[in-house]
Amino acid sequence: MQVIQRNKKTYLKGTNMFILRQINNKINTMVISMSVICLMLFMTISVLSASLSLRNTMQKDLIQMTPVDLNLYKNANLPESITDKYGRTINYTKEQQEDSRITIQQSLKNNGFDMNKLKDVIEISIYKNEGLTWEKFFGDKIDEVKETFPMLQYDTKEQIVKISDYNKIASMYGINEYELKENEYIMLCDFDSMKEVRDKVLKNSNNILQIAGKEYKSKYNECKEGFILMSTSHTNIGIILVPDNCPLTQENKEEQLLVANYNAKSDEEKEEIEELFTNGSSGVIQKISDEGLLIDGMTKISIIESSVGLATIVTFIAIYLGLIFLIASSAILALKQLTESSDNKQRYTILRKIGCDEKMINKSLFKQIGIFFGMPLILAIIHSIFGIQFAIEMMSGLASKEDLLPSVIVTVIVIGVIYGAYFIATYLGSKNIIKEE
Repeated sequence: MQVIQRNKKTYLKGTNMFILRQINNKINTMVISMSVICLMLFMTISVLSASLSLRNTMQKDLIQMTPVDLNLYKNANLPESITDKYGRTINYTKEQQEDSRITIQQSLKNNGFDMNKLKDVIEISIYKNEGLTWEKFFGDKIDEVKETFPMLQYDTKEQIVKISDYNKIASMYGINEYELKENEYIMLCDFDSMKEVRDKVLKNSNNILQIAGKEYKSKYNECKEGFILMSTSHTNIGIILVPDNCPLTQENKEEQLLVANYNAKSDEEKEEIEELFTNGSSGVIQKISDEGLLIDGMTKISIIESSVGLATIVTFIAIYLGLIFLIASSAILALKQLTESSDNKQRYTILRKIGCDEKMINKSLFKQIGIFFGMPLILAIIHSIFGIQFAIEMMSGLASKEDLLPSVIVTVIVIGVIYGAYFIATYLGSKNIIKEE
């Protein structure tokens, strides 16, 4: 305002001097309330944009990340006992050890499950290699990774899958299949933050891994997209694909994974089979668990139901808070301006006496209200540019930057309609208040 006042050509033009004096009085008396209004508008823009982006991403990811009806998995080659990360000893029974050495299909049959209820059944092995941990893979980048992900267990062994096994699942999922030469490997990763760090390692020409006594070099200098487990979003933090002739043995097996669809022709039949896996004590997973065996899994229907519920709750809360903050801000500004117009009615009478016509007075009022409504909104928009980026970064893996633009457009429309309606109503109300009797 001081800059404008120094520019005499602008300051003395028309009723600008009067407008700036009016705005100056408001600033002196509304510092705290204007700050609160600006914060509420900032919250409205950030919360609405980020939550709508989250919902859009979740809806899009659900379609891509749930391509089949069923995933089942269990640990392979269980020892007599292990020590967990908390130092506790976990003992396994003889039955659990024996079951860990057979396929999931055989485990289901042994527990009375009719395999005819499933179709398109694919079962693969997931391997591990002694010494090939996350810390080993990241090498000299490990300190940088620990800064980004301080809570990860870096002694965790990397998951390894043979290329033909992965391609079977990829074909069923409808995602990219890959090819490998004898001395090559591919790193699959689609979790954005982890992918960014892994890519830095893969760009190094010395990214050679020792797997089962042989050396393998990365086929690509970046991670490729892909996954083997269904999820609500892109959360694969790393799977190494190796050639089929990689000398991995039975002892290297870490997990068994079964992928299948329900053998059903209608949604009702699908629901019946779904209940066999998810319906509490009568479900096949619960029965197997009661036997002390360790098979777990997830279904497409349960993932979608839980995700849709979460997305609905988040969206509802965001829209509710956003609209409350927006309406409260607009109402406070409107009431303050109407009160000011009533108190300053005599000043507009003086303007008429010194020669200002109604058009100039109305234009002066419009500019004054425009600045009054525009200042907190512009400041809130500037802050929200960084606030939204921070929110998307915090929701990495759940919300995508690609889905941000449609969410911002919707937010702009909502604010434009509600905030604009209050602005027009305030202008018309103030215009009637200052009208000459």
